[in-house]
Amino acid sequence: MSSVDSFLSKIASVIVNPLIRLLFAVALVVFLWGIFNYIKGASNPEARETGRRHIIWGLIGMLIMVSVFGIIKLALDTIYG
Repeated sequence: MSSVDSFLSKIASVIVNPLIRLLFAVALVVFLWGIFNYIKGASNPEARETGRRHIIWGLIGMLIMVSVFGIIKLALDTIYG
């Protein structure tokens, strides 16, 4: 393994993967907060709409993070075979 391969491997394991996990956790918190707001504001249409938006954005964020993780894994598997 060359020094460039070692450097890229370190960046992926030390910076990129924890960052993806952190952003996924943030998206999960937004999603759960949206569910909480939706249930708490069941009688208030404005609160339900706010909760619904949080749920949607949380799902979109989680989908993006799973996609990014998959793309990075595919790229690394292609490069390192």
